[in-house]
Amino acid sequence: MAEFEYGPAEFMVAQFDTDRPSPGVVEAILDLVENGTVRLLDLVFVERHDDGSVDIIELEEIGDEIGLTDITLDATGLAGDEDVQQIAELLEPGSTGAILVIEHLWAKDLANRFFQSGGVVLHSERIPAPVLNAVAADAFDELETTEG
Repeated sequence: MAEFEYGPAEFMVAQFDTDRPSPGVVEAILDLVENGTVRLLDLVFVERHDDGSVDIIELEEIGDEIGLTDITLDATGLAGDEDVQQIAELLEPGSTGAILVIEHLWAKDLANRFFQSGGVVLHSERIPAPVLNAVAADAFDELETTEG
């Protein structure tokens, strides 16, 4: 059986109160790509102005400015115009968003192994970190209360 060219991918949207992501955000993206955790398939920036209008900024336009000149996008265009416009509606006026389409390389390997063994991933759902941490903290507090 052939190997998958791509594994599961995820749209991730981050909002910034500034017009560009901070150096720390850029460093985090570079670190994840360089250590092989993810492959960056597409990256688009969106500015939502106070009047509600939207500007779409491609990586080529600001890569030098924010320190992402050495990054290669492996499938530009995955974040299509319709997706970007819908996601832009999530942004608060006066903010900027980064839309990342990332491939989880560990998940690609796992999906390949399932497929080669005759299995298939039927469902996958990401739980946002703030939600998971809040639920875990509540469960821990409840456990302490019942044991205490």
